[in-house]
Amino acid sequence: MTLTPEGTLDVDPLLDDPQTRIVVCCGSGGVGKTTTAAALGLRAAERGRKVVVLTIDPARRLAQSMGIDSLDNTPRRVKDIDDATGGELHAMMLDMKRTFDEIVEAHADEERAKAILGNPFYQSLSAGFAGTQEYMAMEKLGQLRSRDEWDLIVVDTPPSRSALDFLDAPTRLGSFLDGKLIRLLMAPAKIGGRAGMKFLNVGMSMMTGTLGKLLGGQLLRDVQTFVAAMDTTFGGFRTRADATYKLLQAPGTAFLVVAAPERDALREAAYFVERLAAEKMPLAGLVLNRVHGSGASRLSAERALAAAENLDERRIVDQAGGKEEDRATPEAPPEAPSQADPTIEQLTAALLRLHAERMRMVAREQRTRDRFTALHPEVAVTEVAALPGDVHDLTGLRDIGERLAAGGTPAGA
Repeated sequence: MTLTPEGTLDVDPLLDDPQTRIVVCCGSGGVGKTTTAAALGLRAAERGRKVVVLTIDPARRLAQSMGIDSLDNTPRRVKDIDDATGGELHAMMLDMKRTFDEIVEAHADEERAKAILGNPFYQSLSAGFAGTQEYMAMEKLGQLRSRDEWDLIVVDTPPSRSALDFLDAPTRLGSFLDGKLIRLLMAPAKIGGRAGMKFLNVGMSMMTGTLGKLLGGQLLRDVQTFVAAMDTTFGGFRTRADATYKLLQAPGTAFLVVAAPERDALREAAYFVERLAAEKMPLAGLVLNRVHGSGASRLSAERALAAAENLDERRIVDQAGGKEEDRATPEAPPEAPSQADPTIEQLTAALLRLHAERMRMVAREQRTRDRFTALHPEVAVTEVAALPGDVHDLTGLRDIGERLAAGGTPAGA
Protein backbone atom coordinates (compact mmCIF):
# COMPACT_ATOMS: atom_id res chain seq x y z
CA MET A 1 0.00 0.00 0.00
CA THR A 2 1.16 3.51 -0.80
CA LEU A 3 -0.21 6.51 1.07
CA THR A 4 0.38 9.75 -0.81
CA PRO A 5 0.79 13.08 1.00
CA GLU A 6 -2.84 13.80 0.11
CA GLY A 7 -4.02 10.66 1.89
CA THR A 8 -4.87 8.73 -1.27
CA LEU A 9 -4.76 4.95 -1.31
CA ASP A 10 -2.85 3.28 -4.17
CA VAL A 11 -4.05 -0.32 -4.40
CA ASP A 12 -1.50 -1.58 -6.95
CA PRO A 13 1.42 -1.89 -4.49
CA LEU A 14 -0.92 -3.73 -2.13
CA LEU A 15 -2.01 -6.19 -4.82
CA ASP A 16 1.51 -6.62 -6.23
CA ASP A 17 3.17 -7.32 -2.87
CA PRO A 18 3.81 -11.09 -2.67
CA GLN A 19 3.52 -10.81 1.11
CA THR A 20 -0.13 -9.80 0.74
CA ARG A 21 -2.04 -13.09 0.85
CA ILE A 22 -5.54 -12.03 1.98
CA VAL A 23 -7.55 -8.90 1.19
CA VAL A 24 -10.86 -8.58 3.05
CA CYS A 25 -13.45 -6.17 1.66
CA CYS A 26 -15.80 -5.25 4.47
CA GLY A 27 -18.49 -2.71 5.17
CA SER A 28 -22.25 -2.37 5.53
CA GLY A 29 -24.64 -3.82 2.97
CA GLY A 30 -25.32 -2.19 -0.38
CA VAL A 31 -22.08 -0.21 -0.75
CA GLY A 32 -20.46 -2.23 -3.55
CA LYS A 33 -18.30 -4.75 -1.68
CA THR A 34 -18.92 -7.52 -4.22
CA THR A 35 -17.99 -5.38 -7.21
CA THR A 36 -14.93 -4.02 -5.38
CA ALA A 37 -13.74 -7.52 -4.44
CA ALA A 38 -14.21 -8.81 -7.99
CA ALA A 39 -12.45 -5.81 -9.53
CA LEU A 40 -9.49 -6.16 -7.16
CA GLY A 41 -9.26 -9.88 -7.89
CA LEU A 42 -9.30 -9.32 -11.64
CA ARG A 43 -6.70 -6.57 -11.45
CA ALA A 44 -4.38 -8.68 -9.29
CA ALA A 45 -4.73 -11.66 -11.65
CA GLU A 46 -3.98 -9.57 -14.71
CA ARG A 47 -0.90 -8.25 -12.93
CA GLY A 48 0.45 -11.78 -12.53
CA ARG A 49 -0.98 -13.27 -9.35
CA LYS A 50 -3.00 -16.45 -8.89
CA VAL A 51 -6.17 -15.19 -7.23
CA VAL A 52 -9.38 -16.63 -5.81
CA VAL A 53 -12.33 -14.38 -4.96
CA LEU A 54 -14.65 -15.69 -2.25
CA THR A 55 -18.05 -14.00 -2.34
CA ILE A 56 -21.01 -14.35 -0.04
CA ASP A 57 -23.40 -12.41 -2.27
CA PRO A 58 -26.85 -13.96 -2.68
CA ALA A 59 -27.55 -11.86 -5.80
CA ARG A 60 -24.97 -13.91 -7.77
CA ARG A 61 -23.81 -10.81 -9.62
CA LEU A 62 -20.19 -11.87 -9.36
CA ALA A 63 -20.76 -14.96 -11.50
CA GLN A 64 -22.56 -12.94 -14.13
CA SER A 65 -19.88 -10.26 -14.34
CA MET A 66 -17.17 -12.90 -14.70
CA GLY A 67 -18.94 -14.82 -17.43
CA ILE A 68 -19.59 -17.89 -15.28
CA ASP A 69 -22.99 -19.59 -15.39
CA SER A 70 -23.00 -20.15 -11.64
CA LEU A 71 -20.72 -20.24 -8.64
CA ASP A 72 -20.68 -22.76 -5.83
CA ASN A 73 -18.52 -23.89 -2.94
CA THR A 74 -15.70 -24.91 -5.30
CA PRO A 75 -13.38 -22.33 -6.94
CA ARG A 76 -14.08 -21.96 -10.68
CA ARG A 77 -11.51 -20.56 -13.08
CA VAL A 78 -12.54 -17.37 -14.87
CA LYS A 79 -11.85 -17.40 -18.60
CA ASP A 80 -11.05 -14.54 -20.97
CA ILE A 81 -8.86 -12.57 -18.57
CA ASP A 82 -5.59 -11.11 -19.83
CA ASP A 83 -3.17 -13.79 -18.60
CA ALA A 84 -0.08 -12.51 -20.43
CA THR A 85 1.64 -12.02 -17.06
CA GLY A 86 0.88 -15.57 -15.96
CA GLY A 87 -1.91 -14.76 -13.53
CA GLU A 88 -5.08 -16.72 -12.91
CA LEU A 89 -8.47 -15.73 -11.55
CA HIS A 90 -10.79 -18.14 -9.74
CA ALA A 91 -14.10 -17.35 -8.10
CA MET A 92 -16.42 -19.13 -5.70
CA MET A 93 -19.59 -18.41 -3.79
CA LEU A 94 -19.96 -19.57 -0.21
CA ASP A 95 -22.46 -22.36 0.30
CA MET A 96 -23.08 -21.89 4.00
CA LYS A 97 -24.75 -25.25 4.64
CA ARG A 98 -22.27 -27.21 2.51
CA THR A 99 -19.35 -25.65 4.41
CA PHE A 100 -20.95 -26.60 7.73
CA ASP A 101 -21.47 -30.14 6.38
CA GLU A 102 -17.80 -30.32 5.42
CA ILE A 103 -16.81 -29.45 8.99
CA VAL A 104 -18.98 -32.23 10.35
CA GLU A 105 -17.66 -34.74 7.82
CA ALA A 106 -14.08 -33.78 8.60
CA HIS A 107 -14.41 -34.11 12.38
CA ALA A 108 -16.78 -37.04 12.88
CA ASP A 109 -16.75 -40.66 11.83
CA GLU A 110 -19.09 -41.75 9.05
CA GLU A 111 -21.89 -43.04 11.30
CA ARG A 112 -21.90 -40.02 13.58
CA ALA A 113 -21.66 -37.60 10.65
CA LYS A 114 -24.70 -39.22 9.08
CA ALA A 115 -26.65 -38.81 12.33
CA ILE A 116 -25.68 -35.14 12.61
CA LEU A 117 -26.44 -34.25 9.00
CA GLY A 118 -29.89 -35.82 9.23
CA ASN A 119 -30.79 -34.14 12.51
CA PRO A 120 -33.60 -31.53 12.14
CA PHE A 121 -32.00 -29.13 14.63
CA TYR A 122 -28.68 -29.29 12.79
CA GLN A 123 -30.43 -28.63 9.49
CA SER A 124 -32.03 -25.49 10.91
CA LEU A 125 -28.79 -24.39 12.56
CA SER A 126 -26.66 -24.86 9.44
CA ALA A 127 -29.17 -23.09 7.22
CA GLY A 128 -30.11 -20.03 9.19
CA PHE A 129 -28.73 -19.61 12.70
CA ALA A 130 -27.72 -15.99 13.39
CA GLY A 131 -24.03 -15.62 12.63
CA THR A 132 -23.68 -18.92 10.75
CA GLN A 133 -23.00 -17.24 7.41
CA GLU A 134 -20.23 -15.04 8.79
CA TYR A 135 -18.71 -17.95 10.71
CA MET A 136 -18.73 -20.21 7.65
CA ALA A 137 -17.16 -17.47 5.55
CA MET A 138 -14.23 -17.49 7.94
CA GLU A 139 -14.16 -21.30 7.97
CA LYS A 140 -13.90 -21.28 4.19
CA LEU A 141 -11.21 -18.60 4.29
CA GLY A 142 -9.21 -20.77 6.68
CA GLN A 143 -9.60 -23.77 4.37
CA LEU A 144 -8.47 -21.81 1.32
CA ARG A 145 -5.46 -20.34 3.11
CA SER A 146 -4.35 -23.70 4.49
CA ARG A 147 -4.23 -25.20 1.00
CA ASP A 148 -1.65 -22.58 -0.05
CA GLU A 149 -2.86 -22.91 -3.63
CA TRP A 150 -3.41 -19.21 -4.37
CA ASP A 151 -1.13 -16.20 -4.16
CA LEU A 152 -4.02 -13.99 -3.07
CA ILE A 153 -7.46 -14.57 -1.56
CA VAL A 154 -9.96 -11.71 -1.88
CA VAL A 155 -12.93 -11.99 0.47
CA ASP A 156 -16.26 -10.28 -0.10
CA THR A 157 -17.79 -10.27 3.37
CA PRO A 158 -21.46 -11.10 4.01
CA PRO A 159 -24.07 -8.38 3.42
CA SER A 160 -24.81 -7.98 7.11
CA ARG A 161 -27.04 -5.27 8.52
CA SER A 162 -24.01 -4.15 10.47
CA ALA A 163 -20.45 -4.48 9.23
CA LEU A 164 -19.40 -5.37 12.78
CA ASP A 165 -21.30 -8.66 12.51
CA PHE A 166 -18.45 -9.97 10.39
CA LEU A 167 -16.02 -9.79 13.30
CA ASP A 168 -18.50 -10.75 16.02
CA ALA A 169 -20.30 -13.72 14.49
CA PRO A 170 -17.50 -16.32 14.46
CA THR A 171 -16.89 -15.88 18.17
CA ARG A 172 -20.63 -15.69 18.86
CA LEU A 173 -21.37 -18.97 17.08
CA GLY A 174 -18.29 -20.61 18.57
CA SER A 175 -19.39 -19.55 22.04
CA PHE A 176 -22.88 -20.91 21.45
CA LEU A 177 -21.65 -24.29 20.24
CA ASP A 178 -19.14 -24.50 23.08
CA GLY A 179 -21.33 -22.83 25.71
CA LYS A 180 -22.75 -23.88 29.06
CA LEU A 181 -26.24 -24.64 27.77
CA ILE A 182 -24.93 -26.97 25.08
CA ARG A 183 -22.59 -28.65 27.58
CA LEU A 184 -25.48 -29.10 29.99
CA LEU A 185 -27.66 -30.63 27.30
CA MET A 186 -24.79 -32.89 26.35
CA ALA A 187 -24.17 -34.13 29.91
CA PRO A 188 -26.64 -37.04 29.91
CA ALA A 189 -25.21 -38.47 26.72
CA LYS A 190 -21.70 -38.17 28.10
CA ILE A 191 -22.66 -39.95 31.34
CA GLY A 192 -24.53 -42.66 29.43
CA GLY A 193 -26.58 -45.65 30.57
CA ARG A 194 -28.88 -45.61 33.59
CA ALA A 195 -26.84 -42.93 35.32
CA GLY A 196 -27.35 -40.65 32.39
CA MET A 197 -31.08 -41.30 32.28
CA LYS A 198 -31.32 -40.71 36.02
CA PHE A 199 -29.42 -37.44 35.64
CA LEU A 200 -31.72 -36.41 32.81
CA ASN A 201 -34.88 -37.36 34.69
CA VAL A 202 -33.90 -35.82 38.02
CA GLY A 203 -31.20 -33.19 37.59
CA MET A 204 -32.60 -31.71 34.34
CA SER A 205 -36.31 -32.26 34.78
CA MET A 206 -37.10 -28.66 35.64
CA MET A 207 -34.90 -27.20 32.90
CA THR A 208 -36.08 -29.56 30.17
CA GLY A 209 -39.68 -29.07 31.23
CA THR A 210 -39.33 -25.33 30.87
CA LEU A 211 -37.45 -25.58 27.59
CA GLY A 212 -39.97 -28.12 26.33
CA LYS A 213 -42.76 -25.63 26.89
CA LEU A 214 -40.82 -22.88 25.13
CA LEU A 215 -39.36 -24.87 22.28
CA GLY A 216 -41.61 -27.88 22.04
CA GLY A 217 -40.75 -31.38 23.16
CA GLN A 218 -39.69 -32.62 19.72
CA LEU A 219 -37.33 -29.71 19.16
CA LEU A 220 -35.75 -30.24 22.56
CA ARG A 221 -35.21 -33.93 21.76
CA ASP A 222 -33.67 -32.93 18.41
CA VAL A 223 -31.30 -30.55 20.20
CA GLN A 224 -30.28 -33.21 22.71
CA THR A 225 -29.70 -35.75 19.95
CA PHE A 226 -27.70 -33.18 18.00
CA VAL A 227 -25.39 -32.23 20.86
CA ALA A 228 -24.83 -35.88 21.73
CA ALA A 229 -23.74 -36.64 18.18
CA MET A 230 -21.62 -33.48 17.99
CA ASP A 231 -19.67 -34.28 21.17
CA THR A 232 -16.40 -34.95 19.34
CA THR A 233 -16.51 -31.77 17.27
CA PHE A 234 -17.49 -29.01 19.71
CA GLY A 235 -14.01 -28.03 20.79
CA GLY A 236 -13.02 -27.37 17.21
CA PHE A 237 -15.41 -24.47 16.74
CA ARG A 238 -13.78 -22.37 19.42
CA THR A 239 -10.31 -23.40 18.24
CA ARG A 240 -11.02 -22.49 14.64
CA ALA A 241 -12.62 -19.19 15.62
CA ASP A 242 -9.44 -18.29 17.50
CA ALA A 243 -7.29 -19.44 14.58
CA THR A 244 -9.32 -17.29 12.19
CA TYR A 245 -8.80 -14.22 14.33
CA LYS A 246 -5.06 -14.81 14.38
CA LEU A 247 -5.09 -15.25 10.60
CA LEU A 248 -6.90 -11.93 10.18
CA GLN A 249 -4.40 -10.21 12.48
CA ALA A 250 -1.34 -11.73 10.84
CA PRO A 251 1.03 -9.95 8.43
CA GLY A 252 -0.14 -10.60 4.90
CA THR A 253 -3.79 -9.78 5.62
CA ALA A 254 -5.20 -6.39 4.62
CA PHE A 255 -8.65 -4.98 5.27
CA LEU A 256 -10.31 -2.59 2.87
CA VAL A 257 -13.36 -0.87 4.30
CA VAL A 258 -15.89 -0.15 1.54
CA ALA A 259 -18.45 2.63 1.90
CA ALA A 260 -20.58 5.07 -0.06
CA PRO A 261 -20.33 8.85 0.47
CA GLU A 262 -23.43 8.82 2.65
CA ARG A 263 -23.74 9.62 6.33
CA ASP A 264 -24.92 6.21 7.54
CA ALA A 265 -22.45 4.25 5.41
CA LEU A 266 -19.48 6.34 6.54
CA ARG A 267 -20.62 6.20 10.16
CA GLU A 268 -20.60 2.40 9.84
CA ALA A 269 -17.17 2.61 8.17
CA ALA A 270 -15.86 4.71 11.05
CA TYR A 271 -17.08 2.14 13.58
CA PHE A 272 -15.39 -0.59 11.60
CA VAL A 273 -12.10 1.32 11.37
CA GLU A 274 -12.13 1.78 15.13
CA ARG A 275 -12.95 -1.87 15.72
CA LEU A 276 -10.14 -3.04 13.44
CA ALA A 277 -7.73 -0.84 15.33
CA ALA A 278 -8.95 -2.19 18.67
CA GLU A 279 -8.53 -5.78 17.41
CA LYS A 280 -5.10 -4.94 15.94
CA MET A 281 -6.17 -6.00 12.46
CA PRO A 282 -4.31 -4.42 9.52
CA LEU A 283 -6.31 -1.74 7.72
CA ALA A 284 -5.15 -0.83 4.21
CA GLY A 285 -7.64 1.97 3.66
CA LEU A 286 -11.13 3.08 2.66
CA VAL A 287 -12.74 2.55 -0.75
CA LEU A 288 -15.36 5.23 -1.29
CA ASN A 289 -17.78 4.06 -3.98
CA ARG A 290 -20.33 5.94 -6.09
CA VAL A 291 -18.74 9.34 -5.71
CA HIS A 292 -20.27 12.08 -7.86
CA GLY A 293 -18.37 14.79 -9.68
CA SER A 294 -18.93 17.37 -12.38
CA GLY A 295 -17.08 18.47 -15.50
CA ALA A 296 -18.23 22.02 -14.81
CA SER A 297 -17.34 22.29 -11.15
CA ARG A 298 -16.35 25.96 -11.50
CA LEU A 299 -20.02 26.81 -12.03
CA SER A 300 -21.47 26.81 -8.51
CA ALA A 301 -25.01 25.74 -7.68
CA GLU A 302 -25.90 29.32 -6.76
CA ARG A 303 -24.67 30.78 -10.05
CA ALA A 304 -26.40 28.03 -12.03
CA LEU A 305 -29.72 28.71 -10.30
CA ALA A 306 -29.35 32.45 -10.82
CA ALA A 307 -28.72 31.91 -14.53
CA ALA A 308 -31.74 29.60 -14.78
CA GLU A 309 -33.97 32.18 -13.13
CA ASN A 310 -32.63 34.84 -15.47
CA LEU A 311 -33.59 32.71 -18.47
CA ASP A 312 -37.06 32.01 -17.06
CA GLU A 313 -37.69 35.74 -16.62
CA ARG A 314 -35.96 36.92 -19.79
CA ARG A 315 -38.93 38.97 -20.99
CA ILE A 316 -38.67 41.07 -17.86
CA VAL A 317 -34.94 41.08 -17.22
CA ASP A 318 -33.40 40.92 -20.67
CA GLN A 319 -35.80 42.55 -23.14
CA ALA A 320 -34.95 46.12 -23.99
CA GLY A 321 -38.39 47.42 -23.02
CA GLY A 322 -38.66 45.31 -19.92
CA LYS A 323 -41.95 45.67 -18.07
CA GLU A 324 -42.75 48.85 -19.97
CA GLU A 325 -42.87 46.90 -23.26
CA ASP A 326 -45.14 44.30 -21.72
CA ARG A 327 -47.55 47.03 -20.51
CA ALA A 328 -47.63 48.68 -23.98
CA THR A 329 -49.20 45.62 -25.58
CA PRO A 330 -51.40 44.00 -22.94
CA GLU A 331 -53.90 42.81 -25.52
CA ALA A 332 -51.31 40.68 -27.37
CA PRO A 333 -48.87 39.04 -24.94
CA PRO A 334 -46.17 36.88 -26.48
CA GLU A 335 -47.47 33.38 -27.14
CA ALA A 336 -46.14 30.88 -24.65
CA PRO A 337 -44.31 27.94 -26.20
CA SER A 338 -46.10 24.61 -25.98
CA GLN A 339 -44.90 21.98 -23.52
CA ALA A 340 -44.15 19.70 -26.45
CA ASP A 341 -41.85 22.25 -28.05
CA PRO A 342 -39.65 23.85 -25.36
CA THR A 343 -37.43 26.74 -26.31
CA ILE A 344 -33.64 26.77 -26.15
CA GLU A 345 -33.92 29.03 -23.12
CA GLN A 346 -36.19 26.57 -21.28
CA LEU A 347 -33.91 23.63 -22.06
CA THR A 348 -30.88 25.60 -20.90
CA ALA A 349 -32.63 26.61 -17.68
CA ALA A 350 -33.56 22.99 -16.98
CA LEU A 351 -29.97 21.86 -17.54
CA LEU A 352 -28.71 24.59 -15.24
CA ARG A 353 -31.06 23.39 -12.50
CA LEU A 354 -29.87 19.82 -12.97
CA HIS A 355 -26.29 21.04 -12.67
CA ALA A 356 -27.18 22.96 -9.50
CA GLU A 357 -28.64 19.80 -7.97
CA ARG A 358 -25.55 17.87 -8.99
CA MET A 359 -23.26 20.42 -7.39
CA ARG A 360 -25.28 20.31 -4.19
CA MET A 361 -24.87 16.51 -4.15
CA VAL A 362 -21.12 16.86 -4.75
CA ALA A 363 -20.85 19.36 -1.88
CA ARG A 364 -22.91 17.15 0.43
CA GLU A 365 -20.74 14.11 -0.33
CA GLN A 366 -17.57 16.14 0.20
CA ARG A 367 -18.77 17.36 3.59
CA THR A 368 -19.56 13.78 4.58
CA ARG A 369 -16.13 12.58 3.51
CA ASP A 370 -14.45 15.53 5.26
CA ARG A 371 -16.12 14.58 8.54
CA PHE A 372 -14.77 11.03 8.19
CA THR A 373 -11.24 12.12 7.33
CA ALA A 374 -11.24 14.64 10.18
CA LEU A 375 -12.00 11.79 12.60
CA HIS A 376 -9.60 9.34 10.89
CA PRO A 377 -6.85 11.30 9.12
CA GLU A 378 -4.62 8.21 9.20
CA VAL A 379 -6.92 6.23 6.87
CA ALA A 380 -5.94 6.29 3.19
CA VAL A 381 -8.86 6.77 0.81
CA THR A 382 -9.48 5.93 -2.83
CA GLU A 383 -12.64 7.02 -4.65
CA VAL A 384 -14.62 5.32 -7.38
CA ALA A 385 -16.95 7.43 -9.45
CA ALA A 386 -20.66 6.71 -9.61
CA LEU A 387 -21.38 4.85 -12.83
CA PRO A 388 -24.53 5.18 -14.95
CA GLY A 389 -25.36 1.46 -14.63
CA ASP A 390 -24.39 -1.82 -13.00
CA VAL A 391 -21.15 -3.63 -13.82
CA HIS A 392 -22.03 -6.80 -15.70
CA ASP A 393 -18.85 -8.03 -17.41
CA LEU A 394 -15.06 -8.22 -17.19
CA THR A 395 -14.67 -4.94 -19.06
CA GLY A 396 -16.70 -3.17 -16.38
CA LEU A 397 -14.72 -4.84 -13.59
CA ARG A 398 -11.48 -3.87 -15.32
CA ASP A 399 -12.66 -0.26 -15.47
CA ILE A 400 -13.46 -0.31 -11.74
CA GLY A 401 -10.00 -1.72 -11.02
CA GLU A 402 -8.37 1.09 -12.98
CA ARG A 403 -10.38 3.66 -11.07
CA LEU A 404 -9.37 2.06 -7.76
CA ALA A 405 -5.71 2.16 -8.74
CA ALA A 406 -5.91 5.73 -9.99
CA GLY A 407 -6.68 7.02 -6.53
CA GLY A 408 -10.23 7.73 -7.59
CA THR A 409 -10.86 10.98 -9.41
CA PRO A 410 -14.64 11.34 -9.61
CA ALA A 411 -16.23 11.28 -13.04
CA GLY A 412 -16.06 14.63 -14.75
CA ALA A 413 -13.85 16.21 -12.12
